[in-house]
Amino acid sequence: MALHTRLEHHSLVPQRELAELIAQSGGDGAVVSFVGLARGTASDGKPVQTLVLEHHPVMTIKSLEEIGADALDRFGVSHVWVVHRAGSVLSGEPIVFAAASSPHRRPAFEAADYLMDRLKTDAIFWKREEGPEGSHWIEPTQADRSDRDRWESGSAD
Repeated sequence: MALHTRLEHHSLVPQRELAELIAQSGGDGAVVSFVGLARGTASDGKPVQTLVLEHHPVMTIKSLEEIGADALDRFGVSHVWVVHRAGSVLSGEPIVFAAASSPHRRPAFEAADYLMDRLKTDAIFWKREEGPEGSHWIEPTQADRSDRDRWESGSAD
């Protein structure tokens, strides 16, 4: 089992990440990936030009590593690959690449789903949306927390 986590301060190129994961996946029969994009609209409908992700140089990467390691252990996948942007991300740009590989599809799907539910709520970032009408800090929503909590109850397994 292998874990790859990285905090990306520049452009995130999902195609490159996927190609690297596939190259390392050896005999696995399944690779499932998710690419999250910075949205151009805030939850209140106002336009967003930039999402700023502030981070702590040690705590943030540690949180990514813990989430990835949990996915490896929980689903028994061969590889977990997490790359998350930090800094300023323009609307429409990739913000996160989360993927898993395994001999069969189901564990890879579940691990990728789990990764995103945990990254959305438990990765240590301070997020601020900036647009023509100003900026404001954002937090995970109740729906984000409910998505994460379903894994704790065991109902998603």
